[in-house]
Amino acid sequence: MEAGRSGRRSSALDAKAILKQDPHALRDAKENNLEMAIGHEVRAYRKKLGITGADLASATGISLGMLSKIENGNTSPSLTTLQALARALGLPVTAFFRRFEEKRNAVFVKAGEGLEMERRGTRAGHQYNLLGHIGNGSNGLQVEPYLITLTADSDVFPAFQHAGLELIYMLEGEVKYRHADKLYAMLPGDSLFFDADAPHGPEVLVSLPIRFLSIISYPEKSGA
Repeated sequence: MEAGRSGRRSSALDAKAILKQDPHALRDAKENNLEMAIGHEVRAYRKKLGITGADLASATGISLGMLSKIENGNTSPSLTTLQALARALGLPVTAFFRRFEEKRNAVFVKAGEGLEMERRGTRAGHQYNLLGHIGNGSNGLQVEPYLITLTADSDVFPAFQHAGLELIYMLEGEVKYRHADKLYAMLPGDSLFFDADAPHGPEVLVSLPIRFLSIISYPEKSGA
């Protein structure tokens, strides 16, 4: 018993070491202000052009220490400084304000009002209800949350494959779900998080109806 507890404690510590973001943390207020937004854009454009901090400082006549403060959002640059940075980076001054002005959206869907749709590769009898979608996100990711319902009319198909990561969370019924060479017996409350590039899908519909949440995330295509 002690060995089992020790193993669980070790796993929890390992998880803490990997997960560096605290989901309950409050974002420091200064991360939302104009200085942080400008600094983020200066650094992003500089790195995109492959320019070192020293190179940019030299091109603009700004000290490397001052440039570091600007990029870290620790100082409010003057309009003259912003113009110098914009010229060196080949940008309009307004480009530095994009992140500050960018809207953060949310989508609310009432129970039973998810958009019923057919995803590419959807099998017969697999009912997909899209629970929300936000396009052109600032994080470069596309996320598709679905409520999936399987009934006696549903095909079994353990060979779905697509880009990205997927999380499945069981709500109702029982299914044996395949991922690569492993089979998982899933009941309400169980979850499975996996690399969706491996073959996956429901292999045995044990207890119907089956409902689960499927949340798929994948990077936006460049140029899209």
